[in-house]
Amino acid sequence: MKIQKVIDAIELWTPTNQSEEFDNVGLIIGNSDNDITGVIVSLDTTEKIIDEAIEKNCNLIVSFHPIIFKGLKKLTSNSYVEKTIIKAIENKVSIYSIHTSLDNHAEGVNYVISKKLGLINTKILIPKENNKYIGMGRIGELKKCLNENEFIIYLKDKMKTNLIRHSRFIGKKIKRIAVLGGSGAFGIDKAISQNADAYVTADLKYHNFFEANNKIVLFDIGHFESEQFTKNLIHNYLSKKFPSFAIVLATTNTNPVNYF
Repeated sequence: MKIQKVIDAIELWTPTNQSEEFDNVGLIIGNSDNDITGVIVSLDTTEKIIDEAIEKNCNLIVSFHPIIFKGLKKLTSNSYVEKTIIKAIENKVSIYSIHTSLDNHAEGVNYVISKKLGLINTKILIPKENNKYIGMGRIGELKKCLNENEFIIYLKDKMKTNLIRHSRFIGKKIKRIAVLGGSGAFGIDKAISQNADAYVTADLKYHNFFEANNKIVLFDIGHFESEQFTKNLIHNYLSKKFPSFAIVLATTNTNPVNYF
């Protein structure tokens, strides 16, 4: 089987034309006409992921995040990106990135988060070009109201994290919740305008927390933590499409953030 056959299956599910303009999705490294030995699915591509791919005889990495995001003018060993690219090329490992094609999918990254939190009556938070079936984030409701302390404990449990940054508690009952995996500061105003009681996202900067403005409670659960279930989503899809072929879920932890 050729690598292109896997690419075709992915793009039937998450077309590249629904990704964001700033993004770098699709086949990033490799030749789609090459025969495929195995597929390994990961959240990121690092040297250790390349090593795991080689060990498990997989010559295609399907990664959520793209290893090449900005323009490169040289390939040396000066950065983790360049080292990873060089190792992939030297070992004839191809790399495909899905990223915002899946972020914008109706049952993609944010759909999974909403399911993990048990939200009902959900819809896309920020529709793309007024298409209610494609876009960033998701908004819905808990089956019952929680106070802020109850909700943060609930959130820690469901998203499997012990550390959450949040804006000031305002004595708000939490029922209507907006979610956006990854860097989601741009969605704060939209969450407020849609009357969300809480907004769950990641990568908020210091001044972003002021934007809560006593109208909403912001919860920053961490970038990796917000997208941790994404590789399982990709793996499940590919395993169903190719039930008799080796589709491997990477076991290497690629989270670059450590907590003390």
